Amino acid sequence: MFCAFLPTMAWGNGDPISPEEFERIVTGKTYTYATGGVAYGAEAYLKNRRVQWSFLDGECTEGEWYASGDDICFVYDDDSIPGPQCWRFYLSDGRLAAEFSGNPISSFLYETERQSEPLQCLGPNIGV
Repeated sequence: MFCAFLPTMAWGNGDPISPEEFERIVTGKTYTYATGGVAYGAEAYLKNRRVQWSFLDGECTEGEWYASGDDICFVYDDDSIPGPQCWRFYLSDGRLAAEFSGNPISSFLYETERQSEPLQCLGPNIGV
């Protein structure tokens, strides 16, 4: 786990990365995020700013992201995650960290894993 990253990243310390830099960094990759040393979820960043989010339960929610000033905002195709969800992303030692816009104390995520493989989306009602 990448817990050592958390203390070095002060809340909002430094400038957030630009939407263009965010897109260049994340497109075609899947990131796993944690908060407070606990796995939180994973997001696959697809072409055309499309995303897939999972709370690591095998179910995925499709959506997209867009830029709003320094924020990266996510909206999802269903109502399971009400949106938009806007975050500011930062880089520290080559890793992503994100603070929830408007209330950074309640939500701070940091990258624990990065891979090129897609999310494993089983979805509801799969099986015999």
